[in-house]
Amino acid sequence: MKREILEEARKISVRVTQEILEHIDEFKEQRSRMVELISDRDIKDKRVLFAMSVLPRHIFIPERFSVFSYDDSPVEIGFGQTISQPYITAFMTEQLEILPSDSVLEIGTGSGYHTAILSMLSSKVVTIEYEETLSARARGILEYLGLSESIRFVVGDGSLGFEEEAPYDKICISSAAPDIPPPLLEQLREGGIMVIPIGETDEQILCKIIKESDGKGFVKKELCPCRFVKMKGRYGFK
Repeated sequence: MKREILEEARKISVRVTQEILEHIDEFKEQRSRMVELISDRDIKDKRVLFAMSVLPRHIFIPERFSVFSYDDSPVEIGFGQTISQPYITAFMTEQLEILPSDSVLEIGTGSGYHTAILSMLSSKVVTIEYEETLSARARGILEYLGLSESIRFVVGDGSLGFEEEAPYDKICISSAAPDIPPPLLEQLREGGIMVIPIGETDEQILCKIIKESDGKGFVKKELCPCRFVKMKGRYGFK
């Protein structure tokens, strides 16, 4: 069974570690149901669905809430933050159109679950978290799962991005901003994709931003209504 999973992972270029495989039988049925529900809602990217079918989501959730690990709903993780519902995680990831060679910037490490998925699909992830405790917790989990080698963890103002590793092929933002933070657009590679919730109220719009090849403009596509915690920092909410 584990060998078959590894073979499938290699075929579709999804990184699966031996540490992940150690948990493959835990909550297997619940994960399968979760992925089936996501697939039924028009998530078609096989790489995204495969990653979510093997990644132990319950490890990223506080033990007192673990019973909700595979429900299609957000779960509190502390510091006023949540782990997004699985469908939204899958939808955002699919919209990013991640290639195995991509470098990805994630704003809002949170639980580390989405970070893990991004790292399984890409070559490198830089993830920024405002709360040091959450960053440390996520880092510990990702080290435990053998995924941290291709991830750089940064504590700080996510609205400023991380220029040292720029440009990025894809940028995934897990908190709502009043508008697109200029540093993030600058750090997105020409032709790159950003997915970001935008809006000044509790009801926001999830948007897909594609930077034009000349680097001077961008195309903005509104995807769906959403609700995320508000971004902190210079280009977030005061």
